[in-house]
Amino acid sequence: MSGLDLDPTQLDRYSRHIIMDDVGPEGQRRLLDANVLVVGAGGLGAPVIQYLAAAGVGHLAIVDDDAVERSNLQRQVIHADSDIGTPKVESARDYVQSLNPDISVETHHARLTVENAHDLVADRDFVVDCSDNFATRYLVNDACKLEAVPFSHGAIYRFEGQVVTFDTTDDSPCYRCLFPEAPPEGTVPDCATAGVLGVLPGTVGCIQATEAVKSLLDHGDLLDGRLLFYDAADTTFEEIDFEKNPDCPVCGDHPEIESVREVEYADGCRV
Repeated sequence: MSGLDLDPTQLDRYSRHIIMDDVGPEGQRRLLDANVLVVGAGGLGAPVIQYLAAAGVGHLAIVDDDAVERSNLQRQVIHADSDIGTPKVESARDYVQSLNPDISVETHHARLTVENAHDLVADRDFVVDCSDNFATRYLVNDACKLEAVPFSHGAIYRFEGQVVTFDTTDDSPCYRCLFPEAPPEGTVPDCATAGVLGVLPGTVGCIQATEAVKSLLDHGDLLDGRLLFYDAADTTFEEIDFEKNPDCPVCGDHPEIESVREVEYADGCRV
């Protein structure tokens, strides 16, 4: 079969990828063979899941312990009014299957914890951190660094968002290099308290999905060592460069963290 064993339906579905010299049938096959973990199926996870599935990323694993609430629907675009009360991972799976039957969906209706992080992260081609709390962000970082899996981090607040990607090269920094310590508990309000512009996670999540696809295709420059700030109120982007911290406890010259089970992550590591 031509097109690296892509069938006629796939050649049609992914035709706009296939005609690109930078993707082509080989690149599309790489996407179809890829295995990506998405941590969180909420505001950021929704556009990430939506666009990775549309792009043909063949295996999506989704971990989230929440159920769909009506207040989610203002921004979490893969869930519908009829999904209220349904676990988000199930709603996400149903959405993906209706969008693209090529995609295999692996669901985990659970929190990401020190007990399951290793198994969930290991052997993935990429991880997308769409969590909404610092404990989970540090846990994702440590698990990915220890398993040598590249990942993208995103965060949103009112009109502002940020995205950064952490690769697996020797000189790539990690989330702890950028943020050595989490802010004191209660000092950064969540979106239930502070609010969030409904379209904001769409922009930030799409950038995260773009980083994932670029990594899987091994094309372009990732946001590795570059923190991208987005201000939706002013429609401005600002980039801040940062470097690997030689004293980092997980990726530094003398790492102290060899297992996530050695670390106490606050607030139960809730996704």
